[in-house]
Amino acid sequence: MSKASDWLQKHFSSIYKALLFLISIFLIVQFFPRQTRFGYDYTQGRPWLHDDLIAPFDFAVLKTNEELQKEQQEILKDFKPFFRRHADVAEEREMRFVQEFDQAWQQSYGEQQGDLREKNLEMGFQLLDSVFRRGIISWEGAPGEPEPDNEIRLIEGRTATLHRVADFFTMRDAFLWIASQLQDQSGYDTGLLLPLIENAMAPNIVFDSQYTQMSREAELERIPLSRGMVQQGEKIISRGELITAEKYRLLESFRAEYQKQAGQSTVEVLLYVGQFLLVSISFVVLALFLFFFRRDVFFDNRRLVLILLSVFLMVMITSLVVRHNVDLLFLVPVCIVPVLIRAFFDNHLALYVHIITIIIIGFLVPRSFEFVFLQFIAGIVAIFSMVGLRRRSQLFFTVMLIFLTYSAVFFGLSLAHTGTLEAIEWINFAWFAGAAMLTLFAYPLIFMFERLFALPTDFSLLELADTNNTLLRELNLNAPGTFQHSLQVANLAEEAIIQIGGNSLLTRTGALYHDIGKMNNSMFFTENQVTGFNPHDDIPREESARIIINHVIEGIEMARKKNIPEYIIDFIRTHHGTTTARYFYSMHKKENPGEEIDIKAFSYPGPRPFSKETAVVMMADSVEAASRSLRKPNEENISELVDKIIDTQIQENQFDNANITFKDISSIKKIFKRRLMNIYHVRIAYPGLN
Repeated sequence: MSKASDWLQKHFSSIYKALLFLISIFLIVQFFPRQTRFGYDYTQGRPWLHDDLIAPFDFAVLKTNEELQKEQQEILKDFKPFFRRHADVAEEREMRFVQEFDQAWQQSYGEQQGDLREKNLEMGFQLLDSVFRRGIISWEGAPGEPEPDNEIRLIEGRTATLHRVADFFTMRDAFLWIASQLQDQSGYDTGLLLPLIENAMAPNIVFDSQYTQMSREAELERIPLSRGMVQQGEKIISRGELITAEKYRLLESFRAEYQKQAGQSTVEVLLYVGQFLLVSISFVVLALFLFFFRRDVFFDNRRLVLILLSVFLMVMITSLVVRHNVDLLFLVPVCIVPVLIRAFFDNHLALYVHIITIIIIGFLVPRSFEFVFLQFIAGIVAIFSMVGLRRRSQLFFTVMLIFLTYSAVFFGLSLAHTGTLEAIEWINFAWFAGAAMLTLFAYPLIFMFERLFALPTDFSLLELADTNNTLLRELNLNAPGTFQHSLQVANLAEEAIIQIGGNSLLTRTGALYHDIGKMNNSMFFTENQVTGFNPHDDIPREESARIIINHVIEGIEMARKKNIPEYIIDFIRTHHGTTTARYFYSMHKKENPGEEIDIKAFSYPGPRPFSKETAVVMMADSVEAASRSLRKPNEENISELVDKIIDTQIQENQFDNANITFKDISSIKKIFKRRLMNIYHVRIAYPGLN
């Protein structure tokens, strides 16, 4: 059990990386379609580049969308809506008329004139019944306008008969007809009957929306989706033959039937295995690239997660768009990936990750070669536009170049395929503009990933390195000597890191902040003492050492209160490593001979530098500070000082955790010597001429 635990601890990092890649592969494969792909690439207007294609089975020739839409329009144009006669409306309204007639007659005539009452009641009832038997139609909810010659289908019971709209009354026509009938008759109380009949009328021929919809759908479903058949063994297209519109329709029909039949017989497990293998190969190539060329990224799990997450998110978004509406494919902002990776890493890694991403996406999209070519060129242009990135506003310039690149490449591909301007799908240029604008979402993503993964970008480093930043302004006001020292350290470290390879902007920014802890007790540091008074003369050496050493802890606390990122705080905590405050240690030892001294009281807490950048800042800080004590800063003294300080740090194992070589250290020494001689205006002694 102990051996297994030891083995697990020893190989935990490797196991973790393998799990990261496996989980990423598994998640990406979930967004792959579970359907076999057609094995031929073809484009209308171009020659057929494969061998003669013979139909391996019978298949129907599918109609185009335009043909189907035209037939649908023809059917709907002649379609006749359904109406239903409601017999209960007539019965209810006639009973209502009788009741209201009795009340109205009682009020007007009382119990008198019984024969006249029956005569008026019978006339009103007959007129109302005649109107209902013919039918009062209501067009509410029905499509179109109720023209007299329009035909409808009237449902009565279980039968439907065809009628013209003019065969029925409208409410207005019914009222006018009744009024004319009463005028032609004498001996009737028209003033009493007409309002009662009008009040009793209601449409009894009503639009049946449910039955109409069902009938419409049934009519549309009867439209055949195909026209004609291709028999097994029949030649579909010959090698080199131009793919006309008709041939393109044959190929599309064959592809649809092929995928239908393949989907019925293909084992889904094998399909999944194939997809898993393809994605795995892509990620293995990415892992090998990182291992051989970017080991710093490969062994940093945070950076690995950032890269894998970027690839996964773009594959997921593209897959969802393709499933929802493939016409919106060009709206997907694929160039976010190289922009995002470039913000955190270098141009080479951004390009490589972009290539892997579009290769994987190529398995999901139609016309994959053209898609990969288009995105490849646009990604390269996006990366080039971010070389020398120094302002966030440069993203807008990148967006413009991405749009122009998309448009130019697509225009060229369209002309190469069709040879005509009429066949170009101009709507795609709108999608390109949208995709370019959506690339601006890289800005909030960069900000979010900065916080999530605690990784630096040029954007944040430039903002932090601005000397008008609040913390740096406070350093300049409260400890001006330390501020000038930090500027010199930043200049030395930046030039050195450029020479040996590393993040120069991160190094410069870290150097500017490495001594901010000196603000609290600025007069205890010699660079800030301008009056000749040294407060260390009045306190014990242990107390002096404690104050000097505490500037590291106080700097860390101060930076965290100001929300300075951890990757900058790393420079504060490591710039003295685990070295000792030698001056105070030596003085205490000299003043207390024979006393046993606890060296930890005079030692910095560490940790030691763990990167090239932090190691270079440690060297630059020590060398620059020591150079100020040189009474005669000539070439010999400067060279001796630089060698002595850095060699001492090597002997104390301060760089054991940093990925820095002796060759790098040798180059750094040369740069420091040259820069310090320039600072102190030292002339180089040239050998005499014979």
